[in-house]
Amino acid sequence: MNKFQDILSFVRVAELGGFTAAAKALASSTSAVTKSVTRLEEGLGVQLLHRTTRRMHLTEYGTEYYERCRQILIDLDEAEGSIKEANIAPTGPVRIALPPSFARMTVIPALPEFYERYPNVVLDLCLKSQTANPIEGGFDLVVHSGRLADSRLINRILVRGAQKTVAAPSYIERHGMPETPMDLVKHNCITGAFGSNWHFRGKKGSDEVIRVSGGLITDSGDILREAAINGLGISQATWWLFRKEMQRGLLVPLLQDYEIEADPIAIVFPASRRTPAKVRAVVDFLLKITRCDTP
Repeated sequence: MNKFQDILSFVRVAELGGFTAAAKALASSTSAVTKSVTRLEEGLGVQLLHRTTRRMHLTEYGTEYYERCRQILIDLDEAEGSIKEANIAPTGPVRIALPPSFARMTVIPALPEFYERYPNVVLDLCLKSQTANPIEGGFDLVVHSGRLADSRLINRILVRGAQKTVAAPSYIERHGMPETPMDLVKHNCITGAFGSNWHFRGKKGSDEVIRVSGGLITDSGDILREAAINGLGISQATWWLFRKEMQRGLLVPLLQDYEIEADPIAIVFPASRRTPAKVRAVVDFLLKITRCDTP
């Protein structure tokens, strides 16, 4: 305990710039703090602080020792916080950005189960078609379709699967079935978040890009799906968006021999040493409700 108190005293002196300020922060006396630092120096056999009548600053040894001790205290504080938090029910608001179609089809139907388990968590849902960075947006979590390179973020994959090209049986009856990706240039294609350059697997696994066009453009996944169901044209998106309609026969998958892997749907949240219990609860919940429905 004396060693721990000596280290704590040294760190506070280094951070606050003096023995008096450190003693006040530790609710101790200046002489006690001074003795702690002196004892630490004697035990290490090096001088940690340069002391003059006007100022105090760290030696080279003191700088290195301070950084290591500071990290030890941070780790200890976070370990204690995690243990304490584990015994407390998740509570408070969690601000989430997520695509409207994902919210409507996947999250909202499962919320009764979530609130039964976490009645004290308040979900603040912000529906955005594409929001990549929770740090910039002020969110606790983001459900994002695509890949990220920001090292400040943690990426937990929710959904993987094929990029599906689909149409309603009524559209196929009227306009025929495309046999190759190039046939799409003759069809009415509903374009949206993926743009008008649609990607397919070409010969020998190469990427083949077909520029499509049509009479409807939308950034809404719900409209993209509903327009296809109503026979307005051919749509393309991740299989997750169309999975239920394909199971019911409302949409027919096209060009399956040319499909590529779609961008994953993932939870993105800021990297930190300790993720709040309320945020962990939402992450675990999202992983659970998407794991049961795979292609």
